[in-house]
Amino acid sequence: MFVCIATKPLNDRTRGFRFNFFGMKGLVRLRKRKSNGFKSEMGDCMIAQHFGKLTIYLERKSNKVGSRVVRHFAG
Repeated sequence: MFVCIATKPLNDRTRGFRFNFFGMKGLVRLRKRKSNGFKSEMGDCMIAQHFGKLTIYLERKSNKVGSRVVRHFAG
């Protein structure tokens, strides 16, 4: 089994990074102005955990085998 631990910067000139830790892919974003409060949101592909101005997005397990899988996301 291939194990990858990688981080790469975001390409949209925002503060944060993409990550791939042992097959769990996602991204972390730190905002300057907008606060999303403290909540959790579930979309079709990602789960968003909001902690004020810090947001962590994690790929959902059901998305790893579908047509919208996040490929070569961070290494």
